[in-house]
Amino acid sequence: MAQLLETKIKDPRLGFVTVTDARVTGDLQNASIFYTVLGGEDERSATAAALESAKGVIRSAVGKDLGTRITPSLEFILDGLPESAKALDSLLERVHQLDAEVAKARENAKPVVEDAYKAPRIVEDKFKN
Repeated sequence: MAQLLETKIKDPRLGFVTVTDARVTGDLQNASIFYTVLGGEDERSATAAALESAKGVIRSAVGKDLGTRITPSLEFILDGLPESAKALDSLLERVHQLDAEVAKARENAKPVVEDAYKAPRIVEDKFKN
């Protein structure tokens, strides 16, 4: 799929697209192609439009390459993995900041009791007369 996009599709709207995954149903009726685009929202929408308009050409080339009786219908899906990875990275950065704050607060901390296990505790029995 990636080679096909690079060599056959000459649409100027097609940006720096990377095919991240392709999933085909067991009966070869449908194929979902996941992709990412380098750039902002404008590049993403332009690439989506270019892929949608070239869907027929891509499908016929895929059919020729597969050599099967059935050529799957194609669905292009913008992969949300990069955005999820960025969100996860920001959460991990926040966790590291909070860990550093806790470590800094712990540096000069002293225990409440020197040794809690040094002397046995005396437990009073309420039922004793």
